Amino acid sequence: MEQIRYRHEYKYPLTRGQALIEDAKISALMSRDVHAVGEGFYNIRSLYFDDYENSCYMDNENGVDNREKYRIRIYNHSLERISLEVKRKIRGKTSKKSCLISQKQCRQLMDGQIPDEISPAQQTLHKLAYLMAVRLMRPAVIVDYDRVPYVYRPGDANVRVTFDSNIKSVGNVHSFLDKEIQGRGVLPAGYVLMEVKFDSFLPDEVHGLLQLDGLTASTFSKYYLCRKFASGL
Repeated sequence: MEQIRYRHEYKYPLTRGQALIEDAKISALMSRDVHAVGEGFYNIRSLYFDDYENSCYMDNENGVDNREKYRIRIYNHSLERISLEVKRKIRGKTSKKSCLISQKQCRQLMDGQIPDEISPAQQTLHKLAYLMAVRLMRPAVIVDYDRVPYVYRPGDANVRVTFDSNIKSVGNVHSFLDKEIQGRGVLPAGYVLMEVKFDSFLPDEVHGLLQLDGLTASTFSKYYLCRKFASGL
């Protein structure tokens, strides 16, 4: 049986001034992710699903601890690698399981259709197809943003600190694979979301960098806010 790895995940909405201070401190200790080429960031676009009762949205609304979300994800508007992921949160920790899907499968899912061909290796897609049949799971909203990623892996540490900006909510789910899409910002102008993710422990030197007056962890959910902006739930 595959062992599921759960990670700690903390989120901090930052003003532009706070983000500049934290980025300067983090960049002095941690390295940019190798995928952040060119200007040092990459674009992430996710298409999230929900069922006929809006269970994923309501779980966020009600603060349910054990929950999961299905999403299709692409990077830098590229169609070469399309991933279907399920992200689970249990007792404050998160895990992620994924499989690659084809453009055809992606477009069928965007249309709310169960793909007519699913390989045995696509276990995440099998589970989503089951939920589409039983719970009427369908595409709900697109979340689009730019990410500046840092990594820190000396010794046994496995730490990621990311800065997400230009977070947009897009209600037109059929535009997911388009190169350019129109959406609505969900954060005040200049605000950035910092996320800190780690396995079993956060090294002291990294923890020290996160100390800033007024900086507190939040239950911020990009999916929840984007659903709220897109559909008025």
